[in-house]
Amino acid sequence: MTTCRLDTAMVLAAGLGTRFREVSGDLPKPLVKVGGKALIDWTLDLLAKGDVERAVVNVHYKADAVEAHLADRHDPEITISDERDQLMETGGGLIRATPLLGDGPVFCTNTDAIIEAGSHDPVGALRSVWEDREMDALLLLVPLEQTSGYQGNGDFVVDHSGRLAWDGEGPRYVFSGLQIIHPRLWADEKAEPKSTRVFWEKAMASGRLFGLVHDLRWMHVGDRAGFEAAERHLHPDAP
Repeated sequence: MTTCRLDTAMVLAAGLGTRFREVSGDLPKPLVKVGGKALIDWTLDLLAKGDVERAVVNVHYKADAVEAHLADRHDPEITISDERDQLMETGGGLIRATPLLGDGPVFCTNTDAIIEAGSHDPVGALRSVWEDREMDALLLLVPLEQTSGYQGNGDFVVDHSGRLAWDGEGPRYVFSGLQIIHPRLWADEKAEPKSTRVFWEKAMASGRLFGLVHDLRWMHVGDRAGFEAAERHLHPDAP
């Protein structure tokens, strides 16, 4: 169990959302409402429920609109990581935000999906099993049958110790978008656009990439089909 506070999160909200434009129009994807709530608020509410006190949110596309939406949000407290000058992708966004995040492990999540937690606390579940001495990243995973709007066949397999691999024996699980990750993974990386997959590869190679499987409903909202599936689930009685 961790002795770190783990009360800070990185929220990746800077993407262009190109595939989603037929739904979002001129609205930035994080502000699109699904089930009556903006995607970014689904994410921030989940973090607040898990006792995250501060969220660093990166912005790029329609940055002014995202900042205006967050202006009155105080739970968690919002800090903006400005990427107006250059979109840094997921990994580069973490690197750029490091001065705001600090030097310890942080939660990291996106605004591309909804985790329907109900009475569960997946943020707290991750925190409770984080072990700083042996982990560099801990990913929340969900079973394939608990997903909607997802077109793949799973992202990872999990071994008996909880370590992750791209391939292997056993069922495949889907990455939920929520993880704990330590900045030592990018301490020697250049501040340039790159994916978090670069960090996962590094952690996997040293046996320090772990996963926690949680039986939650996970709705990927990446295109019109995913949006409509999430709306049907959240509003089953709608005409």
